[in-house]
Amino acid sequence: MESAQSSQEADDRSGWIDRLAIALSGLCLIHCVATVLLLSLVASLGGLLANPLIHEVGLTMAMVLAVFAFIRGLRNHGRMRPMSIGGVGLCFMAYALSLPHGAPGEVIFTVVGVALVATGHLLNRKAYALAAA
Repeated sequence: MESAQSSQEADDRSGWIDRLAIALSGLCLIHCVATVLLLSLVASLGGLLANPLIHEVGLTMAMVLAVFAFIRGLRNHGRMRPMSIGGVGLCFMAYALSLPHGAPGEVIFTVVGVALVATGHLLNRKAYALAAA
């Protein structure tokens, strides 16, 4: 019983970066969907949400969190899959940022990238739990 409790405590201590990154991925997804909806509904608010600085800051935050979470995870559990999937997602997000705003595929690359990054963080958390068991 003590082993299960200590592995749960280890997962709680080591998984906060992944939880934060998953939350950031969710916020990014909500932002992307809200931007598309608001652009079609209210042009003035849409312009505020479509500010490129928001996307640049979001990608920077995602990259910083990913570096810390995935490298720490690799050192802990030794699995490359979470980092690989998350890295591909970051590449999709960066590519979307390089496209002109409103270009075909911009939202698709962003949403797919965010989903891949979140999946990488979820796999990272699961790998932590398996390593602690």
